[in-house]
Amino acid sequence: MMKYFLYARKSTEDEERQVMSIEAQLSELADYAKRENIVITEKFIESKSAKKPGREIFNEMIEKIHSSKEPIGIMAWHPDRLARNSIDGGQIIYLVDTGKIVSLRFPTFWCEPTPQGMFMLQVAFGQSKYYSDNLSENVKRGFRQKIKRGEWLNMAPFGYINNAETRNIEPHPTESRIVQKVFEEFIAGEHTLKSVRERLIFWNVLGKLGKHPSISQVQRILTNPAYIGLIKFNNETFEGKFKPILPVATFEAVQKILKNRAKPRKSKQQHNFPFRGLLKCGECDAAITAQYAHGNGGTYRYYRCTKRLGPCSQKFLQEYEVAEQIKERLQQVAISDEQKDQAEEKINEWEKETNKNNSGYAQNLENSLSQTEQKLDKLVNAFLDGDIEKETYLKRKEELMKTKKDLQEQKSDFGHQGHDWFKPMREFIFSAHLAKKLALSNDLIEIKSLVEKIGTNRRLAGQKVSWLWKKPYDILVDRTACPVLLRGPDLNREPRGYGPRELPGCSTPLYNF
Repeated sequence: MMKYFLYARKSTEDEERQVMSIEAQLSELADYAKRENIVITEKFIESKSAKKPGREIFNEMIEKIHSSKEPIGIMAWHPDRLARNSIDGGQIIYLVDTGKIVSLRFPTFWCEPTPQGMFMLQVAFGQSKYYSDNLSENVKRGFRQKIKRGEWLNMAPFGYINNAETRNIEPHPTESRIVQKVFEEFIAGEHTLKSVRERLIFWNVLGKLGKHPSISQVQRILTNPAYIGLIKFNNETFEGKFKPILPVATFEAVQKILKNRAKPRKSKQQHNFPFRGLLKCGECDAAITAQYAHGNGGTYRYYRCTKRLGPCSQKFLQEYEVAEQIKERLQQVAISDEQKDQAEEKINEWEKETNKNNSGYAQNLENSLSQTEQKLDKLVNAFLDGDIEKETYLKRKEELMKTKKDLQEQKSDFGHQGHDWFKPMREFIFSAHLAKKLALSNDLIEIKSLVEKIGTNRRLAGQKVSWLWKKPYDILVDRTACPVLLRGPDLNREPRGYGPRELPGCSTPLYNF
């Protein structure tokens, strides 16, 4: 009897819809073979799209047909299971023409090796290819429409979550703050890609597969324009209608650093000394370095003067002692939760009062935004008319989109620009409250970051850590004079004038931002 090969295939592009496809085909083909007295000698089953050539199991079946000394018949559920592209369909038709395949049996399609049968088979293959091509165009058209509406196309990147109602993305309450923190620390020069990864692991950040991010994933996070509200699709940049996580200036600063590090010099592996670079020697002004030391059954980290500027009598100081002294000094400027809440309430009150006195919008920003939009329109028209090359168009469009995004940020911040003493005041309150938390924690990296921010002339002398407080943190040291004391603008004077503004618990204004 004639040999018949059974071929069953399902596409991998829609698992849920086709999860029973193979089982259903095998069941129907078994019943069909029984009714038609067909003997199946071999089965070929695979899960792969037939849109493009290159299916391993299909190619294996074709090779066996070529090498067979006897004519072969093929059984499948429908011609589109065999081929949805012109190359694979052409192979089937050629094998029929050469007599290698003498029978094609489909429960849902009639086909005999006659001119009429071959014509119908070619029509079936053509329809299958048309379906795939048309489906692809429909998907691409859907993508283009979503992008024009400023909607994110797929799963939200790290820092965002998908919103099923808006069909867009929005900042994740926790992950977005991690993104902001990573970018700020990277700009401050605290990280390499490797240390950023370690930082994310410390925060227990997991990827889509439940694993910690790789170096390449860290690179994608640091270069993802989604964080400034832009969508990049097919190397073209579009404006997203979702809230950005970062200012344009912050994102661009990180891109500049990454570009400068593109060809880094080879360097020795850095050890984990969180306070290195924080202090200078109080005797000779040389840098304070760190090293490991072994003793008493363990390995310890010590900080000492490098003595590169000459003889120095200063001694070692163990890391935990450095940390304890720093945390003790942070207590001098720390404020409680209650003080923080009272201060923020007063700042919000002043901000509302200030906003009432803002008379209008910044006309220059409006004009610049309008001009940028006009340039975008002209650029698109020039590209459609064939006046500029695609590469030039894409590069110029990305620049204009970033400029537009930056202008929109400035516009949204209007009312604070120039008079925005609220932002440094809030930052001051935040840092003072953070000092309270860090004084009770062991996060040495965060502690170092805060000391660099609020302390200057940081020294280590006589095994004692000391520094001068930057303004306005110096006013918090004398708690008998004023626990929390600031100055803000006098809302009854000209915009450039400043007058006293007191926070709860203060009697006399001492500092003017």
